[in-house]
Amino acid sequence: MRLQGSCHCGTVQFTCDTVAPYPYMQCYCSICRKTAGAGGHAVNLHADATSLQVTGEQAITVYRAWLDHPQRTKRSDGERRFCSHCGTPLWVWDPRWPELMHPFAAAIDTPLPQPPARNHIMLAYKPDWVPLCVDEQDRRFDTYPDESLHAWHQRHGLLDDPNA
Repeated sequence: MRLQGSCHCGTVQFTCDTVAPYPYMQCYCSICRKTAGAGGHAVNLHADATSLQVTGEQAITVYRAWLDHPQRTKRSDGERRFCSHCGTPLWVWDPRWPELMHPFAAAIDTPLPQPPARNHIMLAYKPDWVPLCVDEQDRRFDTYPDESLHAWHQRHGLLDDPNA
């Protein structure tokens, strides 16, 4: 599936391809909440980094998050891309997995499919003010689940390319 995304002001526009387009995982860690979490969480997708095409790239800024907030002594390898004009979070890329990128679902303009269930992750870091709205089939994790984004799509039979 081809995803089209953009920032709020329209300066940055991008496309990328994914075989796993369901926005099913809500992350409540301090990094996601503070850099992209409108509802107290952020939702990332899974895409092929080699397919990324960007216009307005000169407006993109990169942030490497602190892994030990609030002490701020160790940075993430992951690079979060934002529009420097309007602040829209666009995607995360990590050099440990250079073939992948993780667009923020909120930046995607392409209609996304409704997931049959959601994973709520990093709940050990969810503040009390954030409501946890879960359905019966949703799964909850204090930290990261063992299952990858790709494996979740595969388990649910939702890969656009079942051979991927």
